[in-house]
Amino acid sequence: MFSIRLYKSIEENLKNKKQTILFLNRRGFSTFVMCRDCGYVVKCKNCNISLTYHRNKQMLKCHYCGHEEKVVTKCPECGSQKIKYFGTGTQKLEEQIKTMFPNATTIRMDVDTVTKKNSHEEILNKFKNENIDILIGTQMVVKGHHFPNVTLVGVIAADSSLNIDNYKANETTFDLLVQVSGRAGRENLPGKVIIQTYNPDSFAIDYAKKQNYKLFYDAEIHLRKQLKYPPFCDIIMFGISGQNPNDVAQVSKYLYENIKTYNIQGLLLKPMPAPIDKIKNRYRWRMILKVNLNDEIVENINEVLEKYYLSDSKNTRVIVDVNPNNLL
Repeated sequence: MFSIRLYKSIEENLKNKKQTILFLNRRGFSTFVMCRDCGYVVKCKNCNISLTYHRNKQMLKCHYCGHEEKVVTKCPECGSQKIKYFGTGTQKLEEQIKTMFPNATTIRMDVDTVTKKNSHEEILNKFKNENIDILIGTQMVVKGHHFPNVTLVGVIAADSSLNIDNYKANETTFDLLVQVSGRAGRENLPGKVIIQTYNPDSFAIDYAKKQNYKLFYDAEIHLRKQLKYPPFCDIIMFGISGQNPNDVAQVSKYLYENIKTYNIQGLLLKPMPAPIDKIKNRYRWRMILKVNLNDEIVENINEVLEKYYLSDSKNTRVIVDVNPNNLL
């Protein structure tokens, strides 16, 4: 999990009695559990998403619906005991830090550690006032915190936000990296930031490293213009969900065929199952329309929705989102 450079920098910081922040935007111990014999992955019974292993409670948890179940020691598909925990979360990072630097004091801040009222402030105050050596956290540690003694920030996996299914992935990555980098060297002491990535040539990571917003903006706006993404085009996402997968598929096709009749000047993509096609026992499809939105198009979409809601398919929910932050 640590490059030699980051390991030596943490070691040096500990010797100099300076503080370190380690940023990993994934909570839990392992991101998925798989059988090495047959490839079975343990998934949530309510959502079509792999369960995350949380070692402190010895539980598998779904981060979408909150479902929990006991850890798997035997594959339910083939009976093999070759169960492997893959991926890395903040719990695993904390454990490895304690193994590599047993004398260092650590504190972790993620959704699992801030469940109580005021626990967010308590963790930050404890880190600052008790001069704890290493703060490990997710997005919560990124913005707005002022720690005079923090001289090192380590980003463990910068690629996690770069590879999300969203046209804003580059922007989100640049924003996170610039923000977390700003936690180091905030007063008289010089700061160092080490970003670990498998995509060092990504312009979002490169320009975040250079702290150059203008270069990033120029590259990103050029890319969005070429691909017809906002602000040069609007993305309208139709989210269709229901408890019956056949109804969801039929409603999705119904919406597609009806919107097509208006000959809207844009790109209407055929409906497909969403990347996470089941959450909280509801099956999910999505349809995307790329268009320059105007009053006439809004009226056309409303007419199609009115026709749909006058039909008998009210068990299936349709949500229309313009330029959504999340395309999952």
